[in-house]
Amino acid sequence: MLPDIQLLRPQFPIELSRVGATGIRKLVQVTRDGKRPIILISTFDVFVDLPSHLKGVSLSRNFEVIDEVLENLTAEPIRNIEELAIKIAENMLERHEYATKAEVSMSSEFIRHKRAPVSHQRTQEIVKIFSDAMISRDGKKVVFVGSEVSGITVCPCAQELARTMAAERLLKSGFRHEDIQKILDIVPIASHNQRGKAMVRVQVTDDFRVSIAKLIEIAKSGMSEENFEILKREDELEVIERAHRKPMFVEDSVRKMAYEFLRAYPNAPDDLLIFLRQENEESIHQHNVVAERVAKIGDLRKELNSNH
Repeated sequence: MLPDIQLLRPQFPIELSRVGATGIRKLVQVTRDGKRPIILISTFDVFVDLPSHLKGVSLSRNFEVIDEVLENLTAEPIRNIEELAIKIAENMLERHEYATKAEVSMSSEFIRHKRAPVSHQRTQEIVKIFSDAMISRDGKKVVFVGSEVSGITVCPCAQELARTMAAERLLKSGFRHEDIQKILDIVPIASHNQRGKAMVRVQVTDDFRVSIAKLIEIAKSGMSEENFEILKREDELEVIERAHRKPMFVEDSVRKMAYEFLRAYPNAPDDLLIFLRQENEESIHQHNVVAERVAKIGDLRKELNSNH
């Protein structure tokens, strides 16, 4: 009989916080009432902890145990992604009797259909959705769901500089102050743009769940405008004009997402965590800019209420 090497005592008896596998890809089906299931291309990272007296985790050859758990649990359609993450973590803990906790991270590409703003040209967009579950043998369970979207942001500072310069040039050309103001209100003012990535990640419980579709919309709210894969000329003009009428700093984006989340979920429990992030790829600089907020929902609620 071949020896089970991972059950031997290690040379250095030190406990390890996480041992597992990353980048496991599976197809996942999510059920919808009266519609065909949504197909997700999903990537899983799974871990358990390892006590100091064991050389390795019982993952069998080439992580076959992990693959078996994922294969069984993704074979049939699921109701939501957080339930799948929880089930995988629970199965991992059951299969690894020496472990005290199991962690699962699921990241998926979700393809949605939408239409261009003027021509109504049908196109697709890819958004990321994800769920994380951490299960302990003592009964503790921490679960998060989230989404990440891309969009356009317009710099307010550069736009104000362009507005001031335009006003000065119009004044020198003989336009009256009141006419200049009308012109600047009618004509969108130039600025530099960024492609932004917005992320919303929120803790959920058995008693509090969120809609992935709603999280996607909340993430989009932090942008000056959406971006589109296919646009006709009239659509491009509309997108540009919309974006330049709603300039936003990266900081504005995070604050707007926080506000929209609280508005969408006014009864969200105060003690749950939320993570908000906006990253913009600058067009006239070589760096990116980032803003984040990690907080309990109750703290955000207090801050917003105290300032209104």
